[in-house]
Formats: sequence, structure tokens, C-alpha cells
Amino acid sequence: MKKQQHYVITLGRKYGSGGGEVAKKLSEKLGIPYYDKEILQMVADESGIKESYFHLADERAGDKILYKVMKSMSPKISSPSVDGNILSDDNLFMFQSQVIQKLAEQESCIIIGRCADVVLKDHPRLCRIFINADKIPRMFRLKERLGVDTNKEIEKLMKKTDKQRSDYYNYYTGKKWADMDNYDMILDSGVLGIDTCVDVIAAYVEIRGFLEAGK
Repeated sequence: MKKQQHYVITLGRKYGSGGGEVAKKLSEKLGIPYYDKEILQMVADESGIKESYFHLADERAGDKILYKVMKSMSPKISSPSVDGNILSDDNLFMFQSQVIQKLAEQESCIIIGRCADVVLKDHPRLCRIFINADKIPRMFRLKERLGVDTNKEIEKLMKKTDKQRSDYYNYYTGKKWADMDNYDMILDSGVLGIDTCVDVIAAYVEIRGFLEAGK
């Protein structure tokens, strides 16, 4: 099918909601790539900084003291620095944002997390999606995926990961993570299931006019 100019789907997600699986199946359905951890390798290649530094800062808030004292003041998303602060969390975020912006310029794609919905807020063909689910289906999914038996351990991991993602998003965007006002739609994968979430997003992309009818 003939595609029109590039569009981007950003996919926020709660831990265990199946956001990664949604992205993978949506990628197959629409015939466009999706990017998650792959972005970290791209950023490392682009910046010349070891990939491990980006993994350490991945979806975690920057300067923790600054975050606690000045929650309402998020750092401005701008070009990364190459001076003495090159390895600061905030600067690593700038490198990552630069790569996300380049991907959005080069091709239609799906980008998971990493504040992409705000990094790309000026993109004219942007779909901002968040995948949610209640605690029980998330716990069930994570127990299967991670092979962890105890509910207590899974619940602790869920709370920790969601807090990291929330702090990271709130810090770098000045917005509230998982707030419905920040997204075009929030889908409950526990109610709808993964495949229906994929179908709904694909239909929304078509309704927006980013694909020709009949894709």
C-alpha cells in the first residue's frame, strides 16, 4: 500500500501492561519499525558514549536532588552538551531525545516510552498512546514473563518500575505520567486484550488520515 508522509506513534505504558507486545504486533500490522531499548544503542553510536551509561539513566529521573527540590521545573529539551557534563543524566536524555527526533524525521515508526510524546510534541503526524491495565492482569503477565512466583515480589517490582517511569516522565516533561490529558487515548489491555489494543490503534492511525483506507 502507498504510504503518505512519515507518522509516529508514541507508546507509554505501565509495567506489565504488555506495551512492548502491543508495539511489536502493531509494527507488524502497519509495516513500520518500533524502537525500545534499540534506541540506547543508537544513542551510544551517535554520541560515542558507552551504551551502559544510557542503560543506567534509562527512564529514570535526572538529578535526584534537583527533582526533589524543584519538581515544577523540568529541564529544557535542547541540544546535548559535549563539555564536562557530558555524562550527566540530563545530558544523556538530550542525546536520546536527539536520536528520537531524527528517527521521527527519517521514517514512520513506533517509539516506546522515553518521553517521546513530549520530545516529538511539534511533529505534525503524531499519535500519543498509553497502555494501562489493572494490577491483577499486570501481575499475571509479569509472573509468566519473569518466572517469579510470589505476588509480593511482583507487586514490589511493579511499584518500583512504575515510580521510576513516573518520576522520569514528570521530571523531563513537567507533565504527569499516565494523565489522560497527555495522550490521544489510553487503552486498558487487561480489558481489551493485546490484539484489540493493536486493532484500535491501527484504526485510529487510519482515521487520522495517516494511511490510505483498506490498509
